[in-house]
Amino acid sequence: MTTRTAEAGGIPVAAPSWLSREHTVAKAGFNRWLVPPAALAIHLCIGMAYGLSVFWLPLSRALSVGQPAAKSCPNMSVFTALFTTTCDWRVSDLVIVFSIGIVVLGISAAIFGGWLERAGPRKAGIAAALCWGGGFLIGSFGVFIHQLWLIWLGMGLIGGIGLGLGYISPVSTLIKWFPDRRGMATGMAIMGFGGGAMIGSPLADMLINTFKSSTSVGVWETLAVMGIGYLVFMLGGAFGYRVPPAGWYPAGWTPPAAKTGITTGHVHLNNAHKTPQFWLLWLVLCLNVSAGIGVLALASPMLQEIFGGQLINQPDVGFSALDAAGKTQVAAIAAGFVGLLSLANILGRFFWASMSDKLGRKLTYAIFFGLGIALYAGAPWAAGLGSTVLFVVFFCVILSMYGGGFATIPAYLADVFGTQFVGAIHGRLLTAWSTAGVVGPVLVTFIRQQQVDAGLQGLQLYSRTMYVLAGFLAVGFICNLLVRPLAAKWFMSDAEVKALDRGSVMTARTTGNSAIGGGGLSIMAIAAWAVVGIPIAWGIFKTLSKAAILLH
Repeated sequence: MTTRTAEAGGIPVAAPSWLSREHTVAKAGFNRWLVPPAALAIHLCIGMAYGLSVFWLPLSRALSVGQPAAKSCPNMSVFTALFTTTCDWRVSDLVIVFSIGIVVLGISAAIFGGWLERAGPRKAGIAAALCWGGGFLIGSFGVFIHQLWLIWLGMGLIGGIGLGLGYISPVSTLIKWFPDRRGMATGMAIMGFGGGAMIGSPLADMLINTFKSSTSVGVWETLAVMGIGYLVFMLGGAFGYRVPPAGWYPAGWTPPAAKTGITTGHVHLNNAHKTPQFWLLWLVLCLNVSAGIGVLALASPMLQEIFGGQLINQPDVGFSALDAAGKTQVAAIAAGFVGLLSLANILGRFFWASMSDKLGRKLTYAIFFGLGIALYAGAPWAAGLGSTVLFVVFFCVILSMYGGGFATIPAYLADVFGTQFVGAIHGRLLTAWSTAGVVGPVLVTFIRQQQVDAGLQGLQLYSRTMYVLAGFLAVGFICNLLVRPLAAKWFMSDAEVKALDRGSVMTARTTGNSAIGGGGLSIMAIAAWAVVGIPIAWGIFKTLSKAAILLH
């Protein structure tokens, strides 16, 4: 097998020639509608990052399975927890896995974004599959031998690299395949990241219940099965990636005029972060995500503590006054609320990103912030009325715009910076997500604790939080208004763009635009969509089943 040497961060890496970007350039007859399901296959797997919490409680009893009391060590340090084989892990030590993963996601996306543009989506997708699926397998072994540091390493650090590579792998490719529907294309893929936990969490729960026994909580077996499954599914997606030839565009489509706010030029990766537009968009994403992720972090306790007994037809009983049975009922209803928020997050990614193709990216974000301010500020009013339905509707809309912000930002970047390096630029911008993943939950938790320490209860625990988050969105609204088209000095010359495209120019010349990308929803495309669509439909069914108790 022939190999070629590629540069990855300055280090020569030998790789089979069929993994090179040049070998993923689409040939005549290729249907562009095969690319979104390939992207979804990867995003549906890495989206399980949002569902890892399903493992924490079982793992906190990994050693004391079947015993009435946990083998807890109250004075155990975090360092001791990493290596102990005699003490059960604390949930607080396990949750760190998620934090590591989200932080590493942003860092790896920023570091490897430039390499991805050179190497192509297939190579990046394969690397993501090996890291994410392999991270689960390492984590499984860590559970088996009861070594927490292996779980942090596998599912946190290595898995986080897989998250970053997997998340940005399809962005540039989809935008180039769908210049006429940039928002819709990225929305379809990034919807998968929101839907990963919707599928993975109930699947993990089913597997844990299948594998658990008198000697095992069933987690290491579940992680092994899911790791292998994710590896296979993601590799299938990676091999499904194709990139269009240089200069390709859909038959009958002409690039929009510059006055529409969509640039026809391309900014080099090395210059994008030097522009104020990059940092304004960084703040736009960070503030939108901080507000939304803060709510997600406390969604369940928020509903329980604000409405208390009202959720179970005991309107005069506060949450703290409920008996054990009442609290169990309320917790089940709150789980339905979390399920509805997850579904709103997923559907919002596709809906708002698609709408941005018609409204424009700047106006879409103005709606996110303007409507979000009104809904956050109005949430205490809705709760004060005692309207559970209105409160839930407010937050479902808020979470739809939270998801929509993730899905719309790649198209926004392409509008401002062009498509040549949009995947790498998007990777660097995702450091805003890593920042928001810390800022949002920490801020919301801090404010709530202050209210608890002051002796407040119910709505008063969260009303101040709602107003602070509305303030976040107000700042984001201003940042979005300040985004302007870039000056001509930032764009590469035509000669520079052609030099970067030299690997695929020959294919573009010999094949022609009309022979590539058409075909609509062919039999093969329908089959590819079914492979990802059936798990999505199952996940939506499970989510709605859980949410039914809230609607009841």
